[in-house]
Amino acid sequence: MTREQDVNNVVEDFADKAKWVARIVAKRRWLVLFVASGLALISGVFIAAVPDRYRASATVYVDTDTVLKPLMSGITFQPDVDQQVRVLARTLISRPNVERLVGLPQLHFQALTASAHEELVARLMTEIMVVPTASDNLYQITYRGPSPERAKSVVDETVQMFVHSGLGAKKRDSREAGRFIEDQIKLYEGKLVDAESRLKEFKARNFGVSGTSNQDYFTRVSVLTDEVGKLRIALIAAEKSRDSYARELAATDPHDEARLDAQKKHLDELLSSYTEAHPEVISTRRVIATLEAEAQARKTAGTRVWDQPGKTATSPVYQRLRLSLADTEAQVASLRSQLAAQQERLDQVRALASRVPGVEADLAQLNRDYEVIRKNYDLMVARREAASLGVKLDESSRFTEFKLVEPTRVSRTPIFPSRLHLALMAAVATLAVGVAAAIVADLMWPTFDETSSLRMFSKRPVLGSVPTLLTIHDKRAQRMSAYRFMAASAALVTMQAMWLAWVTSH
Repeated sequence: MTREQDVNNVVEDFADKAKWVARIVAKRRWLVLFVASGLALISGVFIAAVPDRYRASATVYVDTDTVLKPLMSGITFQPDVDQQVRVLARTLISRPNVERLVGLPQLHFQALTASAHEELVARLMTEIMVVPTASDNLYQITYRGPSPERAKSVVDETVQMFVHSGLGAKKRDSREAGRFIEDQIKLYEGKLVDAESRLKEFKARNFGVSGTSNQDYFTRVSVLTDEVGKLRIALIAAEKSRDSYARELAATDPHDEARLDAQKKHLDELLSSYTEAHPEVISTRRVIATLEAEAQARKTAGTRVWDQPGKTATSPVYQRLRLSLADTEAQVASLRSQLAAQQERLDQVRALASRVPGVEADLAQLNRDYEVIRKNYDLMVARREAASLGVKLDESSRFTEFKLVEPTRVSRTPIFPSRLHLALMAAVATLAVGVAAAIVADLMWPTFDETSSLRMFSKRPVLGSVPTLLTIHDKRAQRMSAYRFMAASAALVTMQAMWLAWVTSH
């Protein structure tokens, strides 16, 4: 079977069904007309009560990318403005906001009963739409109202509420954040004072045990031990230096030294004028040799002639040695005193070894608590400064700017489905329901005016048919019935046309 044959079969089947429907409609035309007329009347009453709807829309752009935003990064706290705007758009059409819209005098909502007011608020919450567009931060506000003026006013007021709700929410958040931070600062300030008092009382109560120099017990013992060792080494070096000066001083003759220096000076003067063979040069050298030999002999014997009564030290070398010896003896005395003091402190610290671990543990806990409280306090103070800077920044320049990209526009004609659309659909639907009622009636109470239809219904052979002979009176009655049907049909069509005209004009 070719495609053309398939098409022909479908067309023939459709034609047969169309003829079948046409015969049923012709046979039960009064039922079709009665059902269509009744439904037309009911649908007309219903459609007359349905008001037309006009669509108003506006587009708002929320600009969150300002020049100050990257400049103030890290200096002040910056909330997620994009997230706040998205949440604001989703929660804008809430009951409190819609009730505020209903109460606006410029929208001309009439005074309603409590139940009517609740119904109006619920309907507006579903009819006012705030929808983000495909582009970032673009929001379209739409509303379908019973009149163009009402629709435009509702959208305008919703746009204003959108803009001012964002600003108001930011100000409320700033004030609440400021109050919360101030309360937390006062709370941590009290805790910090208490922690400082406990730490001070603990150090005063355990003075000398631990915590006086920010060192633990073992560190203090180690430091004191090192200091005692260094003082001992310094004392030993000072004592050796003192003994060395004493030995040199004991071996120095304050008088012969001066004479020896005088003779050497005289020799230098002679040599500048005479040679080594000059008798006076030879004599001076002999005197120098004698004085040196006597000095060496006295050193060997250990005698101190200058300590005898009436003897006064006149040698510069001897005087320097005596001063150095006095300095080293004073240094030795000072080092001995320091060593004794440090050794006493070391002994005292070592004597407290049994108390130190518990005191150190308590002090570590107190310091840890104090540092935690102080860190939180400093953090809250820093947050307060950042919040204060953020508030000042909001007052001088806003991070969020609302721009009305597309002003409110209202559709000139009612949107689908308007009363005209409903009327046209009702006109077609009433006729279709009438035809369907005729088909149902024929299927439930079938009648046959042709042998072929009877044969198809009964699945049995038809032996014959009896024709009907119409008289003149019967023919006249059929013509009158046809006229009445045409008049009723024309009346129905006229009423539908007048109804459509009225709907279009209103």
